[in-house]
Amino acid sequence: MQDTTCKFSIIVPALHEGPIINDLLESLARLQGKELYEIIVVDGDPKGTTIKSIHQKNIQCFSSGPGRARQMNAGAHLARGEILLFLHADTHLPRNAFQQAGLILKEDGYIGGAFDFGIKSDKVVLKLIAKVASWRSRLTRIPFGDQAIFIKKDYFLSLGGYKDIPLMEDVELMQRIKKSGGKIFISSEPVFTSPRRWEKEGVIYCTLRNWFLLTLYYLGISPTKLAKFYPPGGSSV
Repeated sequence: MQDTTCKFSIIVPALHEGPIINDLLESLARLQGKELYEIIVVDGDPKGTTIKSIHQKNIQCFSSGPGRARQMNAGAHLARGEILLFLHADTHLPRNAFQQAGLILKEDGYIGGAFDFGIKSDKVVLKLIAKVASWRSRLTRIPFGDQAIFIKKDYFLSLGGYKDIPLMEDVELMQRIKKSGGKIFISSEPVFTSPRRWEKEGVIYCTLRNWFLLTLYYLGISPTKLAKFYPPGGSSV
């Protein structure tokens, strides 16, 4: 995977993800296709606690200041791939992710995309939440970060990357892309995110809180103010 002509750079922003990071990396090793790719883990903990837990030796590991937007921007500037794929540590890609992304970006006008949203759980209520989130992203054409956003590197850098804000950096980027005339495609192939956030905080509280904060953001409330009511590393859904 260490090749100067790699097509994909998978960028994983992480904060205290030692218990799950190797499971994610093992899932990436099982992806289908022959595309050359690199994996960049950017640890938001200055002590590098997530990095120290990584078993594989072919992973590029860096530390940065905390903040998902800051971490992803750092990874993007270090990336050698033509396509950047931003992946949360608790989210697993479909096995044909590379093929899907490659086909989408060959279409005229599409500069990026994301995958359908799924939650790795058999609970009916979580399946319903995932379905509603998928409908929302397809209706608005604004996918969230836990849908594994991928984008052409040159285009991403030309936009200035993610805005360095503590929350809603994914939504803000998608809004800028839409304003610039860029097209985003939502693949029907789903990613699967861990249910840990809903299980820890409670399904109703977590869901209503997220929707409420998203509404406030659209109404113009500063992400800095909204971040006071949101745990670090949380999902935007």
